[in-house]
This record gives sequence, structure tokens and C-alpha cells, in this order.
Amino acid sequence: MHCRPNVLPAICHPTKCCVNHTFQNNIVPHIHPTHTTTVNHVNYEHQHFFPQTQSVQNVVTNTQANMGPAPVPFPVPQQPAQTGGVPFTATGTAFPGGAPGGFPGGFQGGFPGGFPRR
Repeated sequence: MHCRPNVLPAICHPTKCCVNHTFQNNIVPHIHPTHTTTVNHVNYEHQHFFPQTQSVQNVVTNTQANMGPAPVPFPVPQQPAQTGGVPFTATGTAFPGGAPGGFPGGFQGGFPGGFPRR
């Protein structure tokens, strides 16, 4: 036989709280605009050149002075013209009897090193 159990009064405990989380996904668009400007730079480098040329001028002048007859301390005898040199004018012709205003016999032997050239 069975005996019936003795049932006692219920004991009430504090309520246990449980939280059940549910989620709903919502999309909120955030717009962050960006603008890019391309700036094209053109630079002109101005290069200055200063070419220089040079030239040379040689200026030659001539002076011819007739100093008159040369003083002769003693008489010079006249001699025939010697070979080896006769005074010339600028045109290359000989003065007969020597250079005008010069001394008898003229310049014997001409200029040292020959007639000057331009």
C-alpha cells in the first residue's frame, strides 16, 4: 500500500527576471561628399642669353716730316751712287740725286729690314 505523501504549502520565491533581447536592423544612410579639383600648372621658365662678340681694330698712323737739309760740318765730295740702295718714295720710284731736302747721296741701303708694309 501506498501512503500518500504529505503536501505542504508552496513556498514562493522572488521572481527571477529574464531579459530577452530582440534586434531590428535599420539602415540610416550618411552621405559625406568629396570634391576633388585638379589644378594644372604651366610654368614658363624664361632663359635670357647675352651673346657677346668682340672685334679688334688696329689703327696705324704715319707722319712724315721734312726736317730740311742736314747740317754738314765739313764739305762732302760728290760720289756716284753706290749699288745697294736708292731711296724710294711711297710709290716706289727713286728720287734722282737723293731724297728732296736730304743730304747728297740720299739714304744708302734704304730702310733696315726693307720697305715698311701696311
